[in-house]
Amino acid sequence: MRTRLLPLLIVLMAGVLLALGFPLAASLAASEQQRVVVDRLDDAARFAALAQFVSESSPGTDERSATLGGELLSYHDVYGIRAGVFYRDNRAMASAPEDWVVPYDGEARRAFNEALVGRRSHDPPQVWPWQFHARLTVASPVVRDGDVVAVVVTDSPTGQLRLRILRGWLLIFAGEAAAMLVAVGAAFRLTGWVLRPVRVLDSVTHDIATGRMNSRVAATGGPPELRRLALSFNEMADNVEEALEQQRAFVADASHQLRNPLAALLLRIELLAMELPEGNEEIASVRTEGRRLSQVLDDLLDLALAEHAAAELRLTDVGGLADERVVSWRPVAEDKGVVLSGACAAVTAWADPVALSSALDAVIDNALKFTPAGEEVTVSVAVSPDGKSVDVVIADRGPGLTEDELARIGDRFWRSGRHQNIKGSGLGLSITRVLLTAGGGGIAFAPHEPHGLRVTVTVPRHAPAGRDRGAGPERSGQGFTGR
Repeated sequence: MRTRLLPLLIVLMAGVLLALGFPLAASLAASEQQRVVVDRLDDAARFAALAQFVSESSPGTDERSATLGGELLSYHDVYGIRAGVFYRDNRAMASAPEDWVVPYDGEARRAFNEALVGRRSHDPPQVWPWQFHARLTVASPVVRDGDVVAVVVTDSPTGQLRLRILRGWLLIFAGEAAAMLVAVGAAFRLTGWVLRPVRVLDSVTHDIATGRMNSRVAATGGPPELRRLALSFNEMADNVEEALEQQRAFVADASHQLRNPLAALLLRIELLAMELPEGNEEIASVRTEGRRLSQVLDDLLDLALAEHAAAELRLTDVGGLADERVVSWRPVAEDKGVVLSGACAAVTAWADPVALSSALDAVIDNALKFTPAGEEVTVSVAVSPDGKSVDVVIADRGPGLTEDELARIGDRFWRSGRHQNIKGSGLGLSITRVLLTAGGGGIAFAPHEPHGLRVTVTVPRHAPAGRDRGAGPERSGQGFTGR
């Protein structure tokens, strides 16, 4: 969200600064030029006062004409500004340099014609820093007895004016750049302040989704609306945790309470069987169903315990643990005529050894159940390609599952319709998923070509964020076996 909100704020602030900066730059340029124009108008007025008393019949011969010429020449030498006094017919009363005349077109001629009607020339066009050859022309009338007898024209270079405008613009640019940096910093702080509760909420939601039901949002920062959302989220999480806790407690209590009556019922069935002829099919069927019901109750109790217990994470030799489980299950495999082999590299990861051992037992047990005699079940351990986890892959050569069945595998009490006659309750892989998720791991299922199932058990190579290594209540040493 920050990647979308932050550019929007920056663009808006940049637009505001540009909207203020362009008028300010134009105003600065106009102010600098106006100052120069006023100065030139003052100079032109002084020359007009000197030229007012110069005789038109003998220009350049009397003392006043000489004084005017000397002033114009000094003005040109000192400031580099061309200046001249010209009669209405464009003859020069005096000018500096002496050969300079008002051209017959352009801005100088416009200013000259404007002064002929008795007005000072209006402001000349704005000079910009990139107009390297621009000049500033100002004209002022010479009035004698109410009539305009001549015009004073000054033609100034604009190098200094353009330089001052450019310096002013650089200051404005520096100020806007500093303001933009401050605005970007403020935008970062603002978006961080606004989005921090959202990030915390997202993290806590992920924790709850992965089984850490005691995670909560600390509603101490951010806008009031997000603080209220955090409080509402915590209330919802409390209610969900309470409902799940009641569900777990009910399952555990029901499973526990039903075990004793079921054990008594199975005992009576055995006593009844002693009174009936050997091989009675009905008694055998009742025995089978009774044992299956007892197994379901055991699995339900194991599932309730697995969902309630916290993972006790520690640095674990996953390869060694997998090798140990392969050795433990090899007699069962040999009894079924299945080859159980392992290729377990020595790699470590953060896991609960008891939970991981129980998960591997459940997956290997399932693989041996569905693999026919003469086929092979392989167990391999390796670091994942991204280096973030360790993968334990259990591949069998059983009948495998269809795409629809793969989507449902691991659901509670679900079993494929083709395998209903095989011993089990449909809870083993559900318990495995709960055990792995509590430690930040996972389990995935895929076909194993040309036939069979490939199960990948994943555990993180690093301790999951926010988890206390080695923390949590003591877990029972009894593992959960697959059923």
